[in-house]
Amino acid sequence: MLRNKTHYCIAVALAAFALQAQAKEGGDQYPNGAETFLSGALPPPGTYFINYMGYYSGTLKDGNGNTVKLPNGKGGTEKATVKAFFDALRLVHVTDVKILGANWAMHAILPVVYQDLDLPPLGGSKSRVGLGDVTVNPFVLSWHSPNWHVAAGVDINLPTGAWDSQDPRRSIGANYYSFEPILAVTYLANNGFEASAKLMYNIKTKNNSTNYQSGDEFHMDYLLGYRQGEWAYGLGGYYLKQTTDDELNGRKVGTDGNRGQVFAFGPHIQYTGKSGDQFIFKWQHETAVENRFAGNKVWFKYVHRF
Repeated sequence: MLRNKTHYCIAVALAAFALQAQAKEGGDQYPNGAETFLSGALPPPGTYFINYMGYYSGTLKDGNGNTVKLPNGKGGTEKATVKAFFDALRLVHVTDVKILGANWAMHAILPVVYQDLDLPPLGGSKSRVGLGDVTVNPFVLSWHSPNWHVAAGVDINLPTGAWDSQDPRRSIGANYYSFEPILAVTYLANNGFEASAKLMYNIKTKNNSTNYQSGDEFHMDYLLGYRQGEWAYGLGGYYLKQTTDDELNGRKVGTDGNRGQVFAFGPHIQYTGKSGDQFIFKWQHETAVENRFAGNKVWFKYVHRF
């Protein structure tokens, strides 16, 4: 019985922390796949509003990429699933101040999330609506040349989202801080070809409510595309690989440290209006998933300059 209880607790913890990666649009606190088109090209000096709206649904996978089946309390087993609608509101201000030849910029992201998490051992699904974990960065630098664009900074993710230590189905936030160095690069050829990548490394603090230390992660958004006039088309997505073990009370979780990974890809399309406003639609399908939810994400992104 003790062994079964231990497996049950690990399964519930796995579901809870995998949910935090997805219900907040990404690999713990960062919305994976958010920045694909022109990810390294911050706009000219000014103030910009960006709205990321989307929907995600997925099924929990184990360390071998197999679907997790959890006891449902009725003598059988069921899948653990998650559904989430999200609307992340981002404000970006790019100054005309030059530092090391780069423009100084700053930004903040406020995510609002509706999530529905189904954990059979806890009696099925529960949903919650609320504020997710806010991201701030007061110091972003961006360099530009005719074909190359580069941006760098360190995002700070704050534990502002709702958290329930007794029921993971009621948690939206991660309940820990994390710090994320970023390097984003865009190459835009004269013929309209675009290659963009945003490289990130997420460093997490411990969740003091549960004494659970989530592992650090390398992840990236990417896109290969073509721009012609008002339209742009591409194939893009994201890749994530956890680099350190999850730990509970200072000990590695499971045999593999509950290390997650995912690779996502899908079609992207962008339209830029005469006013300069941008409208982006993208679909991203997840594959090669381990110790995370695996599913599909649909995005609509809107960019406006004040």
